[in-house]
Amino acid sequence: MSDILSIILRSLEYGSIYAFAAFGIVLIYRTSFTTNFAQGVIGMFNTFVVAKVMADFGLNIWLSTIVGVLAAVVMGFVIDIVIMRNAKKVNVVGKQIITMGILLIILGIAPMVFGVYPYVLPRFIPQGHAEIFGATISYNALFNIILTVVVMLLMLYVLLKTKAGLAIRATASNEQTARLMGIPTKTVTMFSWAIAAAMSVLAGVMAAPFGTVNIGFMNDVQISAFMAVVLGGFSTFHGPVIAAFIISVSTNLLQVYLPSGIGTVWGKPLVYLLILIFLIFKPMGLFGKKTVKKV
Repeated sequence: MSDILSIILRSLEYGSIYAFAAFGIVLIYRTSFTTNFAQGVIGMFNTFVVAKVMADFGLNIWLSTIVGVLAAVVMGFVIDIVIMRNAKKVNVVGKQIITMGILLIILGIAPMVFGVYPYVLPRFIPQGHAEIFGATISYNALFNIILTVVVMLLMLYVLLKTKAGLAIRATASNEQTARLMGIPTKTVTMFSWAIAAAMSVLAGVMAAPFGTVNIGFMNDVQISAFMAVVLGGFSTFHGPVIAAFIISVSTNLLQVYLPSGIGTVWGKPLVYLLILIFLIFKPMGLFGKKTVKKV
């Protein structure tokens, strides 16, 4: 029993990373009406910022992460004001292609700015383990899980209980009507891009200690986050977050308990296959709802 609990706890740490990225994707989708394919590389670029600040200025991981989040917020503002705001009349597919263009631009700029050699980032809490019902989990993993839960609950509180959240939900529901009601939809979308970028760098800083910071280290996070959004449903803010944890736990359980060798190679592809089969019967996702427009 303690072995299963250990796997689940470890999975929740990975799920936290996917949850940050997934929330950013669905936030952009609901407010800017586009699928942001650049979410992962935005996180990658600003995680490089964190690593560069640590290497050049000797700041610790906590202060460097704050700098990275601020850089991500600025990048979110720039992307919306310079690019997306001038593409309002572009159709949905066109906007998706624009985000793919942003992805390619960032991939090209990153090695020019930070060099071709990878960086190493430490954990927020480098040492120590806690024991929960016989299962062991590192203090860093526990911190990552708690941080994710706190941030997501805070975001849901803002969305459901504040005027800013009402503006976001109104813009997500119908941008034109929201604008006619006096809601500054341009400001809403601008801050949505900034928040999504900040979420992506948090995911990057949490994922970096499992390997190195290089131009491709966020690829798996990006794919898993998209799958979480698809599984959870594009029409809700909480669905993708819950789905991110479901995907992470399912993947690790399959990788451990499938026959030797099979689970390691086929664990994640099997989860994706099961998601695709599930979507045949429930195409809107676990929490998604079909939008009905009255004429």
